[in-house]
This record gives sequence, structure tokens and C-alpha cells, in this order.
Amino acid sequence: MEAMDSNGDNGHVTKRVTLPSGKTIEVVYFTDEAHPGGPETPAHPPAERQQDLHVCVECDCEFVYPVQWEEAGPENWSVLLHCPNCDVFREGVFTQDNVELFDEELDRGADALARDCKRLMRANMADEIDRFVGALEAGAILPEDF
Repeated sequence: MEAMDSNGDNGHVTKRVTLPSGKTIEVVYFTDEAHPGGPETPAHPPAERQQDLHVCVECDCEFVYPVQWEEAGPENWSVLLHCPNCDVFREGVFTQDNVELFDEELDRGADALARDCKRLMRANMADEIDRFVGALEAGAILPEDF
């Protein structure tokens, strides 16, 4: 999922990172004279236990979504979550696997929303057609209306 390439005399190291969305980016770390071996390795916070990130810890609403995320070590992500039901924001560090499961749940939710939207559009169109037909049959629409 990630690879590091040292670029010799250029004074930087490139690291390839795969985001939870599947997009791959390259992060460039610049080295200095004090640390010629590569970027300084910061202490990363440990990941929280495996959990359903789409479920709010306050109200159990299943519509929690990510507001922002960033790399928090070689295998973890720092994610800011928001619950639209109780307006709670929560930040935590989660494993790559946990974030990937969350991403799959977000995809399922997006698919469900798209299906519901199409179903509502069809129902609205059918209702408009029924009203238009009723107006035609009642003589409420005349040629000069067009």
C-alpha cells in the first residue's frame, strides 16, 4: 500500500500512500542535514479498537460521515467524524482495515441514497402525469395554455 523511495542527493524521500477512497498519492518528505537518513519518524498514536465508524457513539445514529482524514502512521488514519443527528464531532485514530470497512459502508449508503432518489423521482413523475391527465380529462387545460 505504501512504498518509500530515497532520492539520493535531492534531499527528499517520496512515500506512496493509498487513501481510504482508493486514490493513490505521493507524499514528499524533505530531509535536512541533521537527519540525512530520511524523514524524522514521529511518535504515532495507537489506533482505537475495531468499531463501526458509521455509528455514532452518542446517539447510535448510523449516518456518521468523515469530515477529514489524514495519515497517522504507516497503517493508521486520523479521522474526524460527524454525526448529523446529534451534531457530535469526534476524532480518532483507526487502522487501515477499519477505515476500509467504513469506506465500504459509505459506498453502500451512497448506493441506497441513489436508489431512494430514483424511486422518489419516478413517484413524483407518475404523480405529475396523473394530475396532468386528470386536468386534460376535466377540460382544465386548453390549447391556448401552451
